[in-house]
Amino acid sequence: MILIAILFPWLSFFLRGKLWRGILCLILQITLIGWLPAAIWAVASVVDGRNKKRIKDLQYNVHCQ
Repeated sequence: MILIAILFPWLSFFLRGKLWRGILCLILQITLIGWLPAAIWAVASVVDGRNKKRIKDLQYNVHCQ
């Protein structure tokens, strides 16, 4: 997923169901200068999503014990 976020930042947002962010990222990526910030934003969003899922799983495990 990180490779997709680097090569096609807008697609990583679409695949995760964040359509408005994907459209905004696509507009940003259309410009050559905006491609690098779009890729960084997409990778940061993927990593943040993984971390939020990991924290949620940890909280669930703590409450179940």
